[in-house]
Amino acid sequence: MGMALAFRLAREGESVTVIESESQVGGLSTWKHYGDFTWDKFYHVILPTDRHLIRFVDDLGLSDELEWRRTYTGFYVDNELYSISSNLEFLKFPLLSLVSKARLAFTMLYCARIDDWKKLEHEPVEDFLVRISGRETYEKLWQPLLLAKLGENYRRVSAVFIWSYIKRLFSAREKSANAEHLGHVRGGYRRVFERVGQEISAAGGQVRLGEAVSSVDKAPSRRLRVVTDRGAEEYDNVICTSPVPVLEKIAAPGLLEVTGAGDAGVEYLGVVCPVLVSRKPLVPYYVVNIADQTLPFTGVIGMSTVIDPAQTAGRYVTYLPKYVLSTDDYLRRDNASIEAEFMDGVRRMLPDFDLSSIESVHVHRAIKVQPLQVLGYSDLVPKVSTQAAGFHVLNTTQFVNSTLNNNEVIGAVDRFHEEYRASRQRQAA
Repeated sequence: MGMALAFRLAREGESVTVIESESQVGGLSTWKHYGDFTWDKFYHVILPTDRHLIRFVDDLGLSDELEWRRTYTGFYVDNELYSISSNLEFLKFPLLSLVSKARLAFTMLYCARIDDWKKLEHEPVEDFLVRISGRETYEKLWQPLLLAKLGENYRRVSAVFIWSYIKRLFSAREKSANAEHLGHVRGGYRRVFERVGQEISAAGGQVRLGEAVSSVDKAPSRRLRVVTDRGAEEYDNVICTSPVPVLEKIAAPGLLEVTGAGDAGVEYLGVVCPVLVSRKPLVPYYVVNIADQTLPFTGVIGMSTVIDPAQTAGRYVTYLPKYVLSTDDYLRRDNASIEAEFMDGVRRMLPDFDLSSIESVHVHRAIKVQPLQVLGYSDLVPKVSTQAAGFHVLNTTQFVNSTLNNNEVIGAVDRFHEEYRASRQRQAA
């Protein structure tokens, strides 16, 4: 979010400085060195309808490096792995009756056409899915998926949770070919951020890594004083993209007003996500949805079905995410025990797979990935307003009706940028 906004401002002639506390930019979109190649730390793809993100890639001059590939979907239940990547495979899927399949298809269409998400916010996801999909479809498909994804927390989640996922992912399916196409920029997000950094630098801006901001306050000069662990500087405008708890720590009294339930009222999902690097693909699908609580991971993401293995030194990359509440002790477990548990899960799920082809396992984790969209979630979201000229806030806290993904991030950046530019023009006039 910060890098994208800095790029937009730098291209308009603003003198931009990005201050990043980590050693790499990107947040959840940063990258990892996996020995002979580099790829994203967590899994990301671009959908054909991600118009904000695709336009951003084009603005960076990377459209020629955007590649698309048809992908396939699997479903694991009762110790069996099924392909549900076409209408015919869906009709043959033995888990559901024809009536239940029809109601499932209706649910997807129904959610894809809902625009007024507010009416879903106070309906439990279970009630919504039973009402639209029917009891059989819910108990045999939706409930196992919700349990795998959220555990018993699913009982507190609103229908917005499932609606937002369906609405975005449904758009990836081409109506003409009835095939799901997903994309990526060659080189992954490392390539994207390299270009962003080059553009900022070419415009006279700078990106400073490994530098933590400790405070933001008004300076006697009426500018804003930013203090980091490397010293203090003054700026005409400061735009903070940090989460609300961080903002409350660094903003001096009088700069920031937070109303509503506050961040303490928001629960977050975290993720533990081992990445397997292997000489053979684990599965032929981009995603395998898992309806089995005995497995430690909540899905299998075959990234090498989207990217050419030539980009990953001929190796295959597979992500095994497990989502838990950010307060769950599982997020603090040591890497060795997580690796052992997940590898045992792979052995049980794929007994015919040659485990010796797995060359390395890399355990990644993120404490706060996205808010848990409980009933009435938008009422819990802290309302943030700034109280000083030149001090602005842009973060993902206000994403109340969507999943957290890079298309939504770029869309938020573009909306903020338009408002910011308009306010600067009014000031100049």
